[in-house]
Amino acid sequence: MSKPLSHAKILARRSGERGYAEHGGWLKSFHTFSFASYYDHRYTNFGSLRVLNEDRVAARNGFPTHPHRDAEIFSYILSGELTHRDSMVRKGAEGAQGKSFYRMKRGDVQFTTGGTGIAHSEQNESSKPVHFLQIWALPWKTGLKPNYHTMSFGESDKKKGFVNILSPLRAGPEATPKQEEEAVPAIEGTIPIHADFVMGAGIIEPSDRFEWTVGGGDVVSKKRKRNVYVHLPMTKAGKAKIRLDSREDAVLEEGDGAFITGVNAGDVLGVESVGEAEAEVIVLDSD
Repeated sequence: MSKPLSHAKILARRSGERGYAEHGGWLKSFHTFSFASYYDHRYTNFGSLRVLNEDRVAARNGFPTHPHRDAEIFSYILSGELTHRDSMVRKGAEGAQGKSFYRMKRGDVQFTTGGTGIAHSEQNESSKPVHFLQIWALPWKTGLKPNYHTMSFGESDKKKGFVNILSPLRAGPEATPKQEEEAVPAIEGTIPIHADFVMGAGIIEPSDRFEWTVGGGDVVSKKRKRNVYVHLPMTKAGKAKIRLDSREDAVLEEGDGAFITGVNAGDVLGVESVGEAEAEVIVLDSD
């Protein structure tokens, strides 16, 4: 078991303090950071992490086609289905299930590099609501070539320990067009992101404990004073709860998150499940 990180500062972001918006009865969205009509100068970004929205979209509704540029945008599906269409999807492309769409389900992560400009839609075409996290990161440079990736991450693996979801493009900010096309991530089996950023996810049974290695070990550029955000989605009707770094003042309930600062690559953060139900924990580890 790792030792507590005495040099780390942990500041909770309580669920009820987040921004909140409802749109036309079809969308309920909690905003950890300033987004759309919600603005708080204290919460504009955290390192490269720019947006963390916890969204629920009603059946037969969704986000119509809209443009993005110069942002790394990804959706993590918690329950239900979400159908993605964008201006680049083509028959036979990565993850395509039809001529022009990809239907995401639990465990799927859809990732888009907005770059010089891309248009996409996210629609719930099923008969049940969909619950997902919409996350944006600031890329290490602007004007990138638009691209997207889709990967599935298994439930059983997440119940054994934190699973790496995203890691930096191995070639870095000066990647050649060929290296961009090859899209090799720093951590094998992850989605490559154009940022000094690692994402992980785990499902922790009550009384169990997982450990997160800051910076993915040695794959990030910024080694010192990293910014780690831990989020506990609202998936178990309030029965899930976690404790960070063995601290009694760092207990998170569903919908809560925590800003962790003062940590360095290689530090090991302990995350304990202390509620009545398993806790699905998301870690966003940024420069």
